[in-house]
Amino acid sequence: MYTAAAVLPDSGSLDQSVYTCRTDPYYSNQSTYILLSPPSQFTLSKSKFSHHGSLYKRAGFEAGLLLSKVPRWLLKRKHPQSFLPVYRVQQKQSTMIIQRIRSILKLLLFFPIAWCIMFYTAPSVRFLIGLIPMDECPLENVKMLALGNSADTDLNLWSRSDVQTCTTWNAPIIWEGMFNPSHYDQIHRSRGSSVALTVFAVGRYLDAYLEAFLKSSERYFMLSLPVIYYVFTDTPEKVPNIKLAPNRKMKVIRVEKHTRWQDISMLRMKSISDIIESDIRHHSTHVFCFDVDQVFTGRFGPEALGDTVALLHAFYYHLPKRLFTYDRNPKSKAFMKTGDFYYHAAVFGGSWKNVKALTEACYKSIMEDKENNVEALWHDESHLNKYFWLHKPSRILSPEYCWDTNIGYRADIRVQRLLWAPKNYDELRTL
Repeated sequence: MYTAAAVLPDSGSLDQSVYTCRTDPYYSNQSTYILLSPPSQFTLSKSKFSHHGSLYKRAGFEAGLLLSKVPRWLLKRKHPQSFLPVYRVQQKQSTMIIQRIRSILKLLLFFPIAWCIMFYTAPSVRFLIGLIPMDECPLENVKMLALGNSADTDLNLWSRSDVQTCTTWNAPIIWEGMFNPSHYDQIHRSRGSSVALTVFAVGRYLDAYLEAFLKSSERYFMLSLPVIYYVFTDTPEKVPNIKLAPNRKMKVIRVEKHTRWQDISMLRMKSISDIIESDIRHHSTHVFCFDVDQVFTGRFGPEALGDTVALLHAFYYHLPKRLFTYDRNPKSKAFMKTGDFYYHAAVFGGSWKNVKALTEACYKSIMEDKENNVEALWHDESHLNKYFWLHKPSRILSPEYCWDTNIGYRADIRVQRLLWAPKNYDELRTL
């Protein structure tokens, strides 16, 4: 059992008005509180006190207190009659100390909260993230590239020292300044390359984005090659009549309308796989798959073509891997502990054979998750990242090929080829 001792100054200087006396619930019922006054009426065993820290000081109290839990055997009473009823005394000095401690704690808590707020709202912080350096290309010679495009022998991997221009598995990462556009146009025309572009415009997305997407594509997408648009929609009659160039066509495919936008996003993998098998493989050498809520603003040419093509996500390409938003749920087929990069599902492509294999694998994983009542964190994008982790892309596009102006200025983005369109998800996803 313990005794709480409050040591007061000499009785001549004691001003009773400065004390507030009340029972203290902090201590258990087995503790005893005693008020000692004046100090000359008792003695303390200082040698034993030294084992319990600095609990006793004879001087330095201004109508003050020393309130501590002290073993009863440490107290040797000379005058039992001087002990008064049990109370706790609050002192102004101790209150000030508590307030200072609270202020320090608030200050410490402020910094992480402020950092989180600034990251999501302040362009200045995103600008600082852009200063985090990327890895360097490990190759010594361009001939060491795993060539997924016959024109890649002309790439200048060292023209962009500010960014990563190749991967550890010898695939190029395409940035402005690395290639000669006319060289790629000539090579792919001579090889007879052609491109199928797939895009989904379901529900209100058709009215909001499809026309701007198609018109901008006619200005910037694969202008040197034949292109066939495959527009998937639940309302074919509402597809705008866009004037197309002589070497370009459009095909409209009706798809089922789902109540959840997540289902539309994930099940597009099956629709793409089916149309490749039934139509695309007979007409096109390559396939590119796009989200509709984007607008082309610069050249998107044959330099982007390859066997399997992935896109670096604009929000993640400067961040460390531990901050990538892979699916961390072990129950999901999209589960990943780590990866190479974080890829954006808004743009992906490749040869028709490889895109068919990709979409079939992703659809299979999505359906297995659905059977187990699991949904990946970022839906088809999570499954796409898992696929590219297991099957490395032969070509990676820089964030120039799908940029968000909300990120702000980045010195390494010299040209913006495709931009995210403004979005109002509350309205768009109410199907």
